[in-house]
Order: sequence, then structure tokens, then C-alpha cells
Amino acid sequence: MNGNIRLGTLFGIPFYVNPSWFLVLGLVTLTYGDGLAAAFPGLPSGVPLVLGLVTGLLVFASVLAHELGHSWVAISQGINVRSISLFLFGGVASLEKESETPADAFWVAIAGPAVSFLLFGVLTLFNGLVILPAPLAAIVTVLATVNLTLGAFNLIPGLPLDGGNILKAIVWQVTGNPYQGVKFASWVGQAFGYLAIASGVVPLVLFGSFDNLWNALIGWFLLQNAQQSAQFARVQSQLVGLVAADAVTANSPIVSAQSSLRAFVDFRTLEHSNWNRFLVTDGDGQLVGTIDVDALKRVASELWSSTLVSELMQPIEQTTTIESGQPLMQAIEQLEKYHLHSLNVIRENGSLVGLLEKAAIVNLVQQRSSTVPV
Repeated sequence: MNGNIRLGTLFGIPFYVNPSWFLVLGLVTLTYGDGLAAAFPGLPSGVPLVLGLVTGLLVFASVLAHELGHSWVAISQGINVRSISLFLFGGVASLEKESETPADAFWVAIAGPAVSFLLFGVLTLFNGLVILPAPLAAIVTVLATVNLTLGAFNLIPGLPLDGGNILKAIVWQVTGNPYQGVKFASWVGQAFGYLAIASGVVPLVLFGSFDNLWNALIGWFLLQNAQQSAQFARVQSQLVGLVAADAVTANSPIVSAQSSLRAFVDFRTLEHSNWNRFLVTDGDGQLVGTIDVDALKRVASELWSSTLVSELMQPIEQTTTIESGQPLMQAIEQLEKYHLHSLNVIRENGSLVGLLEKAAIVNLVQQRSSTVPV
């Protein structure tokens, strides 16, 4: 998963960390360990570093709690959470699909900051009511501040931040178009990205100051992700009203189960020489299996005339099939979910329409984008 390391499962959700997470953990450990050693010189040797490590782990636990907030609300809406990943700039919960209504999308988006603000309140109250040793009280104060900052920062109204998703839900509610919400929130996110980059680069250029360089890195992260969101929204807008059947490859590679292997070879040679995998249908046009050209190697060529395609075909996996009337966006989601290159498109009665490939969807989007204004 993009080089991420799986650490386990939380509440049934796979939990990953990016290698960049260890860099930040090390920096937090050293920085806060040095701070504790300076603030509390009476601490035994090595203790500040251990406390710094504990602080770093608790900081990331706070980020994880933030993402779990999104995940729990999504699950309550019947949306599967594929994973939660922690990385250099925070964390992300990967949802199987979008919420079905703007109100549902709003609650998923606001849940993360709500958890962070709740943790800030609990930690602040705890620090005020419980007398702790000074180093531990300092750690609790840091965690409270981190959660307050995490919640507030994520409310910036631009994608990919939670505030951007909140803005997206609001625009969706007003316009009735989820893609307009994504586009608008992406524009805002890009604007904040440029501002953050400028706040880091300008002091560096004018004064040689590296104090705000972190702002530039965050701005670059915001800008890249906001641009990706805008691009995805443009693609989605081109697919509105299209169904799986609209992207089926013309003259798809289809062969009858009752054909002999010799007829199959001749058919491929004359009409489908570029295909190595064929869909197999019965006498009623029902999809019954697939056959790969490599399967021919298992049968001696002199037996091809007496051997039927049905004898070598493989069964169809349910995840590789979609009904022709399903939205094309659902087909894309299915391709991504199961890491497929193509789908078999059938009608409601099971008869085969043809093959839907990723490349065909790309071509269809390009054709529509050249003729339909976004």
C-alpha cells in the first residue's frame, strides 16, 4: 500500500504508517526530550528521552483518534473504511465510497475535528483537576495543545482538509451537485496552499530565514492534494449519466463455449489477434467463463479440432462482473476496489454485453471533456 507499513487492525480497520512517520516520531522524541531535560534538570539521565518518545507516540495517537472519528461516523452510514494511515503531515482514513447526502458528508467531515476538540477539553480538564508530577503535567499540556491545533487546522475550508470537506458538503447542499462542491473546495484549498507556500518562501528569499519553511511544505501538500481533488471532480462530472454499457469495448473478445479450440484459434488469428483473454458464452449468450490463449498449451494441437472451449474455460469471479445499467462511477470504484484492469458487463438477464476496460473509460472521459464544458 504505497510503501506503507501495516501495524495491525483497530476496530476492524487496517492501520498503516508511512516511513515518513518514523522521521517525525524521531524529531518529536528528540525535540521534546531536550525540552524536558532543560525544563526539569533533576530528571535522571535518559528519562527525558523516554518521555519524549512517549509524547511522540501520544501525539500520533491523537492523530489516529482524529481519523477514527471520521471512520466511526462513516461506518454508521454503512460506508466501509479500507484503512487508516499515518504519514508526515498527519493521517488519512480511506473510505470505500462517498456519503450519499450532503448532510451525511458533513457529519463524516466534522467528526475528526470534533474528536480533537473533545480530547483537548478532556486533557485540559484532567490537568486542572489531577495533580501530576510537573513533567507529566507538561506532557498533558502539550497533548491538549496538539489536539486543539489539530482540530483548528483541519477546519481550514479547503480540500483536502476536513474544513474543505465541510465546505464541499455545504456547496453540495446549496447547488445539489456534489462535484460543484468538490471543485469549489478544491479552489479554496489551492488558494490556501499558495498562501502557505508564499509565507515560507518569501521570508527565505528576502531575509534568508528558514523559520517558516515548514509552512511551505504544508502548502505544497495542500496544493498537490487540492489539485488532485479538482481533477477528480472534473472526471466525475464527465461521467454523470453514463452507465457501464457506455464504455464497453466495441467488438469485445467473445467466444462460444461450444466452439472447438481450432475454431477459437482461427477466430483469434483473424479478428482478435491482440487479445490473450476471451469471454465465453453459452448458446443463449449468457456469460459462463473465460479462456486464456495460454490454456491452449495444455492441449496438443492435433486435438484442437475435437476439444471444446468449454473444457478449458475458467469460472467467472463475481467481483469481475457488473450489470450494464450500473453507473460508470460504480464501475470505476469496483475496478479500484478489487485492483482490476477490466470488468465483464452483463444485462439483468445475465447475457453478455462485452468487456469494459480502464483504458476505454479514460478515452470516453477525454472525448467528453473535449466537447462538453466542465
